[in-house]
Amino acid sequence: MEPQLNESKPPVPPTMRAATRRVYGGPEVVGVEHLPRQEPRAGEVLIRVAAAGLDRATLHLLTGLPKVARLALGARRPKRVVLGQQVAGEVVAVGEAVGGYAVGDRVFGTAGGSFAEYAVAPVATLAATPAGVENRDAATLGVSGLTAWDAVVDHGRVQSGQRVLVLGGSGAVGSCAVQLAVHRGARVTAACSAPKRDFVIGLGAHRALDYRAVDLADMGGPFDCIIDIGGNRAISLLRSALTPAGRLVIVGGETGGAILGGLERNLAASLANPFTRQHLAWFVSRTTSQGCAELAVLVAEGALRPAIDRTVGLDGVPDVLMTMERGELRGQAVICP
Repeated sequence: MEPQLNESKPPVPPTMRAATRRVYGGPEVVGVEHLPRQEPRAGEVLIRVAAAGLDRATLHLLTGLPKVARLALGARRPKRVVLGQQVAGEVVAVGEAVGGYAVGDRVFGTAGGSFAEYAVAPVATLAATPAGVENRDAATLGVSGLTAWDAVVDHGRVQSGQRVLVLGGSGAVGSCAVQLAVHRGARVTAACSAPKRDFVIGLGAHRALDYRAVDLADMGGPFDCIIDIGGNRAISLLRSALTPAGRLVIVGGETGGAILGGLERNLAASLANPFTRQHLAWFVSRTTSQGCAELAVLVAEGALRPAIDRTVGLDGVPDVLMTMERGELRGQAVICP
């Protein structure tokens, strides 16, 4: 069966522009190419990309670090040439065995290679974009938003009246985590760099502290939950800032060795967890249609407001990657092909 195409609009071209990389490296290896457009297979749809959110994982996929990840990404060269994961746009073709989606539907979620004019996505990682939710906002939810949800709700189990510390509260995940914790009724302290304190307070945090100037012991603990995003503090130090039955949730890491990239700290948390009343967790977030749909409701209701620092075209991908690498983004960055 041929994919269902949108015949009421101009034909979908056979080629597309895309932000690509052919080797592992920094933003300097990224370029824009014209490539053949993919066709959707069974269980997939083809999306005309309206917006694609930049998430921290994309930077790791670009560099191929930690090196253990290359077992899946490609040992010497990346298997996937086109960058990007988060996506929002319009369905323009439908593969076999796809139910619930039709040409013309607005959708969002994840699609491998979303920094392009067109991207193919499995329907299991998509949800319908509600009326009133802009594509730019929806494009930040498939990875960054869901990672924050997993940290705050599923693993942090944040409840009303609790004291929560978000370490790294100004980035793509952190800006969502702060808002979600506040929405659930917690009193939130967020650590960020000094120039971003007002931005984080604007997200709803009750306190925003300069992590360079204030030690963890002086941030106002003990906390019922600590969400550590991209950090490198020792597990023992983090535990000392928790209540006796508090929850530590580790989201990634940025300063580990080249081989494991900080996973050593995650493994240490897993080893210590059975021997303490405290809950020490880390996780790998997974995009699901249900998770996307739940987040979209919060955006539609105004409970979650994706904080978008800047929007760029495909030619601006190298620069925005450098901005993320330097830690200068306030919230999200979005690519609009």
